[in-house]
Amino acid sequence: MEVRSEGSLQVRCDKLPAPVIPRTRLQVWFIRVCSSILLWTCLVQLVAVGELWHPRLLTGISSHLSRITPYPLHVEKAILSPPPRPLPARSYQSNGFLRVSCNGGLNQMRAAICDMVTVARFLNLTLVVPELDKTSFWSDPSNFEDIFDVRHFIESLRDEVRIVKRLPKRFSRKYGYKQLAMPPVSWSNEKYYSEQILPLFSKYKVIQFNKTDTRLANNGLPLDLQKLRCRVNFQALKFTPQIEALGHKLVHILQEKGPFVALHLRYEMDMLAFSGCTHGCTEEEAEELKQMRYAYPWWREKEIVSEERRLQGLCPLTPEEVVLVMQALGFDKGIQIYIASGEIYGSEQRLAALRAAFPKIVKKEMLLGPEELQQFQNHSSQMAALDFMVSISSNIFIPTYDGNMAKLVEGHRRYLGFRKSILLDRKALVELLDLHQNGTLSWSEFEVSVRRAHDKRMGQPTRRRVIPDKRKEEDYFYANPQECLCERANCDDLLGPSNLSTVR
Repeated sequence: MEVRSEGSLQVRCDKLPAPVIPRTRLQVWFIRVCSSILLWTCLVQLVAVGELWHPRLLTGISSHLSRITPYPLHVEKAILSPPPRPLPARSYQSNGFLRVSCNGGLNQMRAAICDMVTVARFLNLTLVVPELDKTSFWSDPSNFEDIFDVRHFIESLRDEVRIVKRLPKRFSRKYGYKQLAMPPVSWSNEKYYSEQILPLFSKYKVIQFNKTDTRLANNGLPLDLQKLRCRVNFQALKFTPQIEALGHKLVHILQEKGPFVALHLRYEMDMLAFSGCTHGCTEEEAEELKQMRYAYPWWREKEIVSEERRLQGLCPLTPEEVVLVMQALGFDKGIQIYIASGEIYGSEQRLAALRAAFPKIVKKEMLLGPEELQQFQNHSSQMAALDFMVSISSNIFIPTYDGNMAKLVEGHRRYLGFRKSILLDRKALVELLDLHQNGTLSWSEFEVSVRRAHDKRMGQPTRRRVIPDKRKEEDYFYANPQECLCERANCDDLLGPSNLSTVR
């Protein structure tokens, strides 16, 4: 055994410890990064498992994570507020699970969701988060959570109705359980649901409504149910943080440049094909629209006489007609106009007259960069959500057709303090436009007539028109939710007898 001697100290070489190699800063940094990633992955998985087994089990942890985890670049500037204190959950014996498959575009589905929450509350059901339409003309693959804040939706209504993200496994088809799928009867009141739908849940614990648009009556419902429809619409259905952030950015860009008008120019291919309106189109365009109408089996009406429909006020105004109407209403050439719609049929060529008369015409594609809109491409409902946010925030809203978006924006603007909405009387306008263009009516006469026709069509307080035996023809609840407006002003002043609009 070799022994080295130095002075009085002797050391055995085979007992020397192995030399310690110091760690470099890079190695220490690498170890810390890997450890952090591992820790965050474990926490995220923990939250996900907690949400799956008990949505409220880890609410505090997930809320804390959402506050300290960096948001993606496009929402990092959004205003983050601490989560509100959870509402007490309503205690009730559930009579079964209600699944709903919404049909139509964004605003048609939005109203349907409000109705279905109300039905679930009335029948003491557990609602499964609604499924959105993916087979319509727009073929949007978006799910509920891609458009709406699903956690906010569930938590903000927990004192009214129990909502779950998915059906329990024991009720799935995979386990041999057969669900009842059916469309409820349109414009039905609570009597229909309590007498005809509720008994079905004793046999079928799960029922799927495969059509949900206009399945609840506009009028005649108890006040608490009407107010619940509003609560869902105005409070529970909140867009995702990504949509909210970009929508607010659009509004801010517009407001920085002054007042602006949101023009819902419904001169889009699907609208023209569906309505059969071809006024101002070439023969080739009219034929293209007709072929499109025949290609979709759920558009039942095929043979349509365009001019007859136009004279009845059932067609959207053309961009050229919009120019004359806006000029007659006194809009200045320098006003900002935001086009709240999809692709205009005929593209920029069809907007030439409108742009010449009002040069400050903008669309979201002109105000935002391609990278900001990239995540929303091929998702028409998410694009429509951006237009919805701009439309309810605009100084003036003008729809050229009273479709679902026009109606829901009108109702939302009423709720926000009766913001000005010019609701065009298309039947009167078509007659005036034709008289002016054939030389029968001078410009000054046309101007006076247009303004007089819309003096009481500016979104002022009024009662909904009720037609007891023709519910489809009466005023739509979501365009004028009068039961939900009284807390914001004096009911007598808003909805007095002088504003009554009932048709017998």
